[in-house]
Amino acid sequence: MKRHLTRRDFARLSGAALATTVLAPGVHEAAAAGGQVVVGTWGGDYENLLQAHVAEQVMKPSGIAVIYDTGGDPARRNKLMAERRLPRGSMDIAALNAAGCYEMWKNGAVEDLDFSKIPNSKHIIAPLRTNYAVPHIYSGQVILYNPKLIKNKPTSYADLWAPENQDKVGIIDIQYIGTIQSAAMINGGSMSNYEPGKEKLLELKKRGVKIYPTNEAMAQALKTEECGMCIMWKARGVMWQNAGIPIEMANPKEGIVLYVSGMVMAKNARNKEQAYAWLDALLDPRAQGDFAKHMGYAPTVDNVTLEPSLASRVMFEPEAQNAFVLQDQDYLAKADAGLQEWWNKVFKG
Repeated sequence: MKRHLTRRDFARLSGAALATTVLAPGVHEAAAAGGQVVVGTWGGDYENLLQAHVAEQVMKPSGIAVIYDTGGDPARRNKLMAERRLPRGSMDIAALNAAGCYEMWKNGAVEDLDFSKIPNSKHIIAPLRTNYAVPHIYSGQVILYNPKLIKNKPTSYADLWAPENQDKVGIIDIQYIGTIQSAAMINGGSMSNYEPGKEKLLELKKRGVKIYPTNEAMAQALKTEECGMCIMWKARGVMWQNAGIPIEMANPKEGIVLYVSGMVMAKNARNKEQAYAWLDALLDPRAQGDFAKHMGYAPTVDNVTLEPSLASRVMFEPEAQNAFVLQDQDYLAKADAGLQEWWNKVFKG
């Protein structure tokens, strides 16, 4: 029941009726029985896991066909904004990070959800609840390090600035928000004020800190031991460990900032009934357990039992959970453009 939207499909979706040729071969009967839902999401492993563990395992028995509109997070946000005044949009569901979900809700592009239509939502863990998004997976920002290169286990973000770790620290270009945020946390800043982080990062710049363009580039640098320490989500660390990269993880004493990937429903969604079914399926304990196993993210619901060996790797200990920190989405919505401009023109310039 997996299909990507083509340009022709988009044209059909903007018409008054949906032709059955939008669907992949073999799903016409399912679509007739249960309809369809158009899910805007990232591609690659994430989409493949959605297909295997949500679409096939949970949605298929309901006869609902799943169509994927694959692309980047900014493209989805732009599309939601561009289409929000149309009677019907081209996406029913959009996968976004927490900041993106908030931004789209603040701009009136997504629904205030009726959680009575999402039975599994009663199991969402408290820190992840909002009235406009279903949290799908989450992790926390930690320090990844190679114990061969970093002799003392880090306990603080400040350890990235320690003299003995000079020339061993790397940062990731696309993770600019988390990087500025972490620097702010050790320099008098807060979740509502990242400005103090700029001064600390300029110290790293003077030391010649290595900047890698993507998460994948950082993984390669850690694998070859070109880099020995970085800031990253715990889930990504689990994936890299699974790939044989020699790293350990350490919780920073400043607090563990949560990363949440969620899904929102377009206010002008064509298939709202099916969209609610999809949101409920995301929280199904079977699908949640499978994402923990294959992606290293922690379940967002409280009714999933993981194998002890897996739970010890993807979950956080009770004392760490007490140190969870939520981003200030209102602050980020206002400050993001300025932070990115500073990053590109001053820090990287």
